[in-house]
Amino acid sequence: MAFVINDRVKETSTTTGTGTFTLDGAVTGFETFSSAIGNASTTYYTIHTQNAAQFEVGIGTVGAGTLARDTIISSSNGDAAVTFTAGTKDVFCTMPASKVAYIDDSANTINAAGKGFALAVAIAL
Repeated sequence: MAFVINDRVKETSTTTGTGTFTLDGAVTGFETFSSAIGNASTTYYTIHTQNAAQFEVGIGTVGAGTLARDTIISSSNGDAAVTFTAGTKDVFCTMPASKVAYIDDSANTINAAGKGFALAVAIAL
């Protein structure tokens, strides 16, 4: 099982509750989780209920047309699993802010915890 991040991965779902989501296929112009991430691989995801305030960001495992919600990173339910209500949800691959290292406006390298760190890069030619 690999951890995979990919661009332009977005499906919809009408799944309710806190369990594994059944995915309804790619939104026009996007890929499915199965084709872009791969079955049995894990990825970062966001689920957002259209026309509602429910959301969840986490790490999930892709199955054939499914997404198992393994680890919740943040959510509209106090960062716990959301009990999604009826309605269409957008389910997409994302990169959570808490998992990113970046260079701030003062050229400091910052990790996800907001702490500076040294970055060494070696390039072999």
